[in-house]
Amino acid sequence: MDKEKLKEIWKKEEDIAYIHGWDFSHIHGRYEEEDDLPWNFRDVIRKYLKDEMKLMDMDTGGGEFLLTFNHPHENTAAIEGYPPNVELCKEVLLPMGIDFREAYGGCERLPFDDESFDVVTNRHGSFRIDELRRVLKPNGLFLTQQVGAENDRDLVNLLLPHITELPFPDEYLSVREKELITHGFDVLECGEVYRPIRFFDVGALVWFARIISWEFPGFSVESSLEQLYKSQQIIDAKGVIEGSIHRFYVVARKRV
Repeated sequence: MDKEKLKEIWKKEEDIAYIHGWDFSHIHGRYEEEDDLPWNFRDVIRKYLKDEMKLMDMDTGGGEFLLTFNHPHENTAAIEGYPPNVELCKEVLLPMGIDFREAYGGCERLPFDDESFDVVTNRHGSFRIDELRRVLKPNGLFLTQQVGAENDRDLVNLLLPHITELPFPDEYLSVREKELITHGFDVLECGEVYRPIRFFDVGALVWFARIISWEFPGFSVESSLEQLYKSQQIIDAKGVIEGSIHRFYVVARKRV
């Protein structure tokens, strides 16, 4: 395929790069990630979560992950701050009886009373430890899976070789574990891994890079065109572009 045709295809991917909830179905089958973590975060949560517990999910997206818990709706709350997802949560979660409130988990006071929850879950969202302590009941649990500091760096180096700074340099298990312990939590279990992420066509990578804009700052097809042609050469030679994801999880109990 000639370069102009490739550029046209990639520009179309760039133009439609929009996310509703946390839905990556547009590139389903065109990429792979998180399919071989040594833990299943949903199963970790279910191990601790009981029906009678009051639960709050932070940065819930469109509530997709939260709803897989099948937790009683009257005992469930959630927050989300990204405006399109806020509207989605209002349409989906509120009619179910879930206590949804608009808020960003990591940069403001949580809109709940002191000691409201037995369990707070957080999958790839920000958080403030002081606010977690405030809203959790005595012995309450905080369960989080986080995207690590070195996530997707191979892919960033491929598309944006001039970007060398990590967007979230403190996102390592050792750092977060120490913070939790220092601020009055006991860590019950945790883990950290690096695993492959694979793309089977460059268009999927373009869409992904536009969606994950905090990892790929300033990326566009036009500005990274030569790097995209190099990416296509990798696909032509190997059938796949492979990078590395960085993930860790922590289960912590509020110390009384």
